[in-house]
Amino acid sequence: MKKLLISILFILVGLFVVDRLGGEAMWWVNQHTHDVSGPKIKYLANDVHEDVVMMGTSRCNSHYVPSIISDSIGMSVYNGGIDASDNIYSHYIMLNHILDIHKPKVLCLEVQISDFSKQANPFKCITFFAPYMGKNEKADSVFKLAGKYWQYRISHLYRYNAKAISNIAGLVINRHAGGDNGYIPDPKPKKFPKVLLYFKTQNNIDSLKIEYLNRFISLCKQNKIKLVFTIAPAYRKIDSDYYDVLKIIAQKNNIPFLDYHTKGLFLDHPGYFHDPDHLWDQGSRIYSTIFASDFKRVLRNIDLLPKAVSDL
Repeated sequence: MKKLLISILFILVGLFVVDRLGGEAMWWVNQHTHDVSGPKIKYLANDVHEDVVMMGTSRCNSHYVPSIISDSIGMSVYNGGIDASDNIYSHYIMLNHILDIHKPKVLCLEVQISDFSKQANPFKCITFFAPYMGKNEKADSVFKLAGKYWQYRISHLYRYNAKAISNIAGLVINRHAGGDNGYIPDPKPKKFPKVLLYFKTQNNIDSLKIEYLNRFISLCKQNKIKLVFTIAPAYRKIDSDYYDVLKIIAQKNNIPFLDYHTKGLFLDHPGYFHDPDHLWDQGSRIYSTIFASDFKRVLRNIDLLPKAVSDL
């Protein structure tokens, strides 16, 4: 019996050592990879310093060209859109890590239906941020809410489960080549979207997501960050009230809302789209010019435009 207990203890110690060493090795990979999301999360958590930070999912990443926007408004811009980050839970985690090191003047959040509607697995993509567990209490609270906190606290190696292969591949393949301050262009597709689908308004509201959207807004207010909601074009027809839940929240909190989807921008130009949800680089540059002009007016209205620019 004594030998059995010693053997079990030896195995447990061995597993602990392997887990911690493996965790350290994967942390190094995570900090040196050139995959799509790893370098962005690292930059946002450690180095971001720009006046304007764009946040959201791949729809943020694919649509906003910082150099075009920056040239128009006279302020530095970083595109912090994280591919497949999915919804407000991910954005709330990332915002807390950003606030540990930087308070941008303006934060543009690319919102979408998944930020307030019910999903089968709404916490799936927060695993992308698991390597940063233990660095911010508010960010960690989302893992507790998801019921994943102790798994990641106990096993450091498990924190890299979601992106391990992508991170390792990113040591060899640079997915950020040709990027523009966080913007990673989508290439011209072999075939442009042909079918213009119609999406009906969704009423399956997730009250917990609404709570975290309000927490996101409160964090910006507490840190004197001007928040702007944006919705980029998509090759889909929708009802005029499709985003009303988000628009009502924006109105209640005096948040500028720049909606280019309900307006149907580019619906007569399928050649600008990489797929129904994302513009490819040519379309993104045209859209960024349009957005920059409208965004400039928003900044002028809230007295955040640099004097040299506002005088133009």
